[in-house]
Amino acid sequence: MDTVLPGQHVPAQHVNLKLGPGLLQTASSIIATRAGSLNHSANRSKWWVENNSRRYVPAPQESVIGVIVQKAGEGFRVDIGSAHTASLDGLAFEGATKRNKPNLKIGNIVYARLSLAHKDMEPELECFDAQTHKAEGFGELKGGFMVRCSLRMCRQLLDSKHFLLPLLGSRFPLEAAVGVNGRVWVSAKETREVIAISRCIEGVDPDGGGMEEADVVELLTTMGL
Repeated sequence: MDTVLPGQHVPAQHVNLKLGPGLLQTASSIIATRAGSLNHSANRSKWWVENNSRRYVPAPQESVIGVIVQKAGEGFRVDIGSAHTASLDGLAFEGATKRNKPNLKIGNIVYARLSLAHKDMEPELECFDAQTHKAEGFGELKGGFMVRCSLRMCRQLLDSKHFLLPLLGSRFPLEAAVGVNGRVWVSAKETREVIAISRCIEGVDPDGGGMEEADVVELLTTMGL
């Protein structure tokens, strides 16, 4: 893991290269646009720069959890924790038509993908997979509870090797959706299980308690889970 500075060239190469936050492709190379640690996925197809920024900076193709804050014409305005709200077209859902659109209300939570993210334009969201036009898990998240955490914690939870979600899932059934924008939606049968999930996420967060697996097991035991 290397540290990069704004303007520094990054050796990112892949046949299906995807650039995340902090990186910009120019005519001749790829450069960092902010200081932080340079990261890439296991197969080196996705690259991004991670830092201690509290505010989410939208990047194309990233999955986020948003809150509907306003109805706007045929669509919605969505708070995704960035400097500006994002727009979500009422037709950007699986099977949506002009006669059959989702009836989202202010305060509803959605799991969406950024179809457009540019520093000079308003971010745009869609609630389906661009390849298949199927929901693939995107759409309204009904019930449950939204936990806020650091951007770094979200990246860790999206890593299949991270211990927390598999450990919780071995204790009781749960559903979770992780956005890279510092938000995690969780749902479980019992209220105390939802509380436990929230406390564990906040406790493991490197910007919070920094708890490790043994600490989480101990916490769950004290909560009777």
